[in-house]
Amino acid sequence: MKPTAAIGPHFLRNAHLQMHFCVLLWGFTAILGKLISLPAVVLVFWRVLIVSLCLLVWPAVWRRLRAVSRRDLALSVAAGVLLMLHWLTFYGAIKLANASVAVTSLALAPVFLAIAEPYLLRQPFVRRDVLLALVAVPGVLLVVGGIPANMHEGFALGTLSALFVSVFSVFNKRLTMRVPALALTAMEMATAAVVLGVLIPLWPLVGVAFVLPGAMDLAWLLVLCFACTLLPFVLSIVALRRISAFSAQLAVNLEPVYTVAIASLVLGESRQLLWPFYVGVGLLLASVLINAHLHRIPGAWQDTPAG
Repeated sequence: MKPTAAIGPHFLRNAHLQMHFCVLLWGFTAILGKLISLPAVVLVFWRVLIVSLCLLVWPAVWRRLRAVSRRDLALSVAAGVLLMLHWLTFYGAIKLANASVAVTSLALAPVFLAIAEPYLLRQPFVRRDVLLALVAVPGVLLVVGGIPANMHEGFALGTLSALFVSVFSVFNKRLTMRVPALALTAMEMATAAVVLGVLIPLWPLVGVAFVLPGAMDLAWLLVLCFACTLLPFVLSIVALRRISAFSAQLAVNLEPVYTVAIASLVLGESRQLLWPFYVGVGLLLASVLINAHLHRIPGAWQDTPAG
């Protein structure tokens, strides 16, 4: 037996655990969004600012940026704006409802993607994708029926977040084929930080004021930026070198399960939700997993940023 054959399964198991650990960290982003007391706009601004500064001080990022064409640079800026809108609505949904509701609404992203991708790329609609999208509709109805009325606005905002991330996925899928992941992430984060920074004078129009985070909020922000953004980004790239993209995609699709479980344990959100919510979560997750199994799209797990 060759040495590589003997150690192969060991490395494979480690890679799968590593990928699930990344998904677990991504699952904490919604929890941290609830723990951080800052408004959604302020939270997202500090998150993208800190992450982009950390990436842009890395010389390797600048070497990769110099090789990016102007066209791809413009598309990366557009993707950064979509990412900003996705996170603004995602954390807004957390503030209006809770972490479980916000992350469950993101399970609607494949539903929107089944329509948005062929429309934006001028391709014919895939009947199977549309049918799988329709399977998610009963799950949505059950989720809405299982949450208090005062959380419906949060679910609606989360649904808008799912729409933004589906359009972002179409942009990002093309860009990841031509732009190095590190450079692309830096450009998207920096774009979001610059746009939100320029708009600071207009924040009061939506009832938000620029504030410096307090000690506790700053601590949670640093955890969000380093432990739940930069660390899983690096670990997931390493893990994908040893496992298939399809296995990684399936792991990422389990993020809502991890988040709902953590939210129940840490935040006690299970007391706020009724049984139809969990049945709806199951149906939404089933539609996503069936879709992933039928497609097995290499690298598709990279298209959607978790939380």
